[in-house]
Amino acid sequence: MKRQKIPQVDSIRKLAHFWDTHDVTDFDEELEEVTEPVFQRRRKAVVRVRLEPSEAAAVSRLAKSRGMKAAALIEEWVRQKVQAA
Repeated sequence: MKRQKIPQVDSIRKLAHFWDTHDVTDFDEELEEVTEPVFQRRRKAVVRVRLEPSEAAAVSRLAKSRGMKAAALIEEWVRQKVQAA
């Protein structure tokens, strides 16, 4: 009987289905130890911005009217200004 190999696909759904229906111990010869991180999280820089209470309230109202959080609206504004510069 021919042994099945671990699929080489980029689909998380397909891989999840595969591992839901297979046991990792059946693929010992294909596994290799990885000593360095395979995935690295992107880190976002945090910048504090001081606003007057009335300004913070205005930003919150605008963000709420657009169905988003104030921080997301400010991030959007910064990206727009950076791209325009």
